[in-house]
Amino acid sequence: MPPLFRIQPKDKQVSVMRPRQHPVKLGRNAKDSVRTQFGALVWRWRKDKLQVLLIKTRRRKRWIIPKGWPMDGQTPVQAAATEAWEEAGIKGRPAPICIGLYSYQKYPRNGEMPMPCVVAVFPLKARWEFDKYPEASERKRKWVSQKKAAAMVEDAELAQIIRHFNPRLYRL
Repeated sequence: MPPLFRIQPKDKQVSVMRPRQHPVKLGRNAKDSVRTQFGALVWRWRKDKLQVLLIKTRRRKRWIIPKGWPMDGQTPVQAAATEAWEEAGIKGRPAPICIGLYSYQKYPRNGEMPMPCVVAVFPLKARWEFDKYPEASERKRKWVSQKKAAAMVEDAELAQIIRHFNPRLYRL
């Protein structure tokens, strides 16, 4: 089993993010109704600048990262990579380290009460981008700078994860 932490030489500093947490909004739901999802923070380098991939939600047309429900037989990081493929047409190398958590309210299609969700985010370095993928006709995708991506997403916790993401900390 590989070590959880690697000791860095003195010339390389590693910063630990201290995220500002926001309360999970349960609404009328019971505390055991919080759902878990897994998301991929898809990134790449273009002309020595970091770019992040955002996708639009199907109904509300908000900018988000690819994310979805746990999948039978897949680890959380594998599920996040599967979502990157299905929702954004990206294949790449995910890092098996959760870089942050954020919460949001999911509004079911059937008009039921919104359900609270917590998303564990995993970085995924884009290697291949495809024009044909499962949800290509349902979603728009866009590569933007890290700063712009943080401004485009509505979820403050997700914006903070994007803003503080440093791909140089991961061996990908």
